Amino acid sequence: MTAYTATVTVRLKRGVLDPEAETTQQALERLGFELEDLRSADRFEVDLEAADADEAEARADEMAERLLANPTIHDYEVAVAER
Repeated sequence: MTAYTATVTVRLKRGVLDPEAETTQQALERLGFELEDLRSADRFEVDLEAADADEAEARADEMAERLLANPTIHDYEVAVAER
């Protein structure tokens, strides 16, 4: 078994209201920053043991599907790196 860190990034799908991002974007624009768009995201780092990177990614993907993300309103990405 090899040690991996799986990073799961969860964000709202385009078109779903994101009040946190809207408020932050407005504040940045008041500070003089020009933005086209801003979206908020949650990032989870999961340390796990797996036979290979594909297995680690599959397990992290299952975690995202079952708990970390709501597939109805969220998109998510999984990245795996060896520790």
